[in-house]
Amino acid sequence: MNFALILFILLLATGAFSLADFVYFRKQRRKDDKEPWWIEYPKSFFPVILIVFVLRSFLVEPFKIPSGSMIPTLVVGDFILVNKFAYGIRIPLINRKIIAVGEPKRGDVMVFRYPEDPSLDYIKRVVGVPGDKISYMGKRLVINGVEQPLKPMPDYLNRERIHYSRQYLEELGSVEHAILLESDAPAAIPFTRPFPFRENCNYNSEGVGCTVPQGHYFMMGDNRDNSADSRVWGFVPDENIVGKAFFIWFNFSELRRFGGFQ
Repeated sequence: MNFALILFILLLATGAFSLADFVYFRKQRRKDDKEPWWIEYPKSFFPVILIVFVLRSFLVEPFKIPSGSMIPTLVVGDFILVNKFAYGIRIPLINRKIIAVGEPKRGDVMVFRYPEDPSLDYIKRVVGVPGDKISYMGKRLVINGVEQPLKPMPDYLNRERIHYSRQYLEELGSVEHAILLESDAPAAIPFTRPFPFRENCNYNSEGVGCTVPQGHYFMMGDNRDNSADSRVWGFVPDENIVGKAFFIWFNFSELRRFGGFQ
């Protein structure tokens, strides 16, 4: 369901009724006549819908985490807030950038439209920016020839799967964040799909190496062995960017998760 489109249609509809009443219907009523319901309701809802549309389109949008690909940073059921202007002001619905504000940086947690189906919103971590040479071989991340440091952390207990995973603190640029690795998972990417600029990537038994094309980003989940990401379906184009995730505001199952996560 495209909520943004539905909200836009409601905004147009209620706005049209409000404008029609201001221009025509109000003048036809006598002073003591009550507004008909089909005028009163749209006029009441219009300012509310307008405020929600502006906030959601240009400032902050809420999302719910549907999968475990970003564990341990984000877990299933987390409700998060996404900064819509961190990477530029975009025209709602068509998502075209009109004012440049900033660019995604390595380590950012970013929401974007899934390249294979733009009606779906995905969330992953930015690992490679335009021009980067990314290598993920033997489960070690190398960017532009520099291996990203890993520090062992206590094993992570996934309460849903009742399973322990090896946990590490990874330094990605100026960002430190936790990742999970499964000791019994293969290093090779088990499956891939055709995608634009597929020729920029080389796959082997140890993993994958890619050069990120201009205007695109290489994304990976923090739950490295349980994430279908750019290793599988390719690069994320700039026009698919939705915004930068920055805050967990609720989780019905774990109230203690309230707060920032980066």
